[in-house]
Amino acid sequence: ERMRRATGGEVQTTVQGIQTNVLGTCGEFEEKQVGAERYNLFMQCSNTKTATILLRGGAQQFIDEAARSLNDSIMIVRRAMRNTKVVGGGGAIEMELSRFLREYARSIAGKQQLVINYFAKALEVIPMTLAQNSGADGTLVLNQLRQKHALNGLAGRWIGVDCTECSVTDCFANYIWEPVVVKESAISAATEAACLVLSIDETVTNPKSEQPNQGPMKGKGKGMGKGGMKGKGRGARVLKR
Repeated sequence: ERMRRATGGEVQTTVQGIQTNVLGTCGEFEEKQVGAERYNLFMQCSNTKTATILLRGGAQQFIDEAARSLNDSIMIVRRAMRNTKVVGGGGAIEMELSRFLREYARSIAGKQQLVINYFAKALEVIPMTLAQNSGADGTLVLNQLRQKHALNGLAGRWIGVDCTECSVTDCFANYIWEPVVVKESAISAATEAACLVLSIDETVTNPKSEQPNQGPMKGKGKGMGKGGMKGKGRGARVLKR
């Protein structure tokens, strides 16, 4: 179906009576061998809107990981094209939300203040993880982000983690964006999961599974074996003269 759309042809069930109006066209056709497989490459198609990406690696594990990363990137771009609202990536929006919640918590009295502070602290895990995965000092980068977001006001709201330089940067100016719908969905799902865990007031366990092992279990089968069976043979005969 993708090939039909790209070349402008029509799918045929037989080669008999083919007419010119069902044929497709492409600028260049090449049969190329990649590894142990041979592929037909249709290039410079006039109506194409898709492309094929070949992933190769030394092991299937690396190929699967590359496929997942590529799929995540494509889905992010797809959502960004459908939803034009974006925010700064690199943990910038999480740090800005954390700063806002900490300031808001000061106006709240009682236990709710602790809940809001811990929620703000949980949001800082995203930039911390980004910094650690890029090889930077997570604590140092997190302190720099706190300073930038606290002192620069609205001008510093898009300051996030620069994974390439292992520092902080203006993510919005450097085109490090994330769709708003993705960020809202992630924060909402994480919040609901945390509330679900906190709502559990009792757990059901099996007491027998918590007992320490008492050695190998004794068999109760109907087998006749009793272990260490005594032989009943007569043994070798000794001739006496």
